[in-house]
Amino acid sequence: MIYLDTCIVIYAVEDQGETGNLTRSALTATNQNVAMSALTLHECLVAPLKSGDFGLRDRYLELYDSVIQVPISPEAYIRAAELRALFGVKTPDALHLCAAEMAGCTEFWTRDHRLEAASHGFAVNILDPDRPAERLEERDGSTQGQQPS
Repeated sequence: MIYLDTCIVIYAVEDQGETGNLTRSALTATNQNVAMSALTLHECLVAPLKSGDFGLRDRYLELYDSVIQVPISPEAYIRAAELRALFGVKTPDALHLCAAEMAGCTEFWTRDHRLEAASHGFAVNILDPDRPAERLEERDGSTQGQQPS
């Protein structure tokens, strides 16, 4: 199961350029389930609500209902505090990492290099131009262009 960082969800839903295309391609190519937490949804909803874009808000709500929803437990808050203390990671990022790890996710997809370091490789920058596309496919056993089941 792959946990999606907020930036990845926003790129997939909103970005019509190269970043959005690369993100959607990576999501289409994986055969693993994807997950996010209510915190991800919260972060995604702020801009559409601020601008009054209720259509975009509804797209995020529909997406949230279609993925595995990962809870954030009290234990995740304790572990997130440890990550903040040791690595200086911001609270939302630390909570995302801990929730994903505690839910048994195999990867945390992001674009944030700082999270890669704090997570000791659990967080994967799927948009890194130096990252071969084959590595994503090798991780989940899928082949390029294959639709998730």
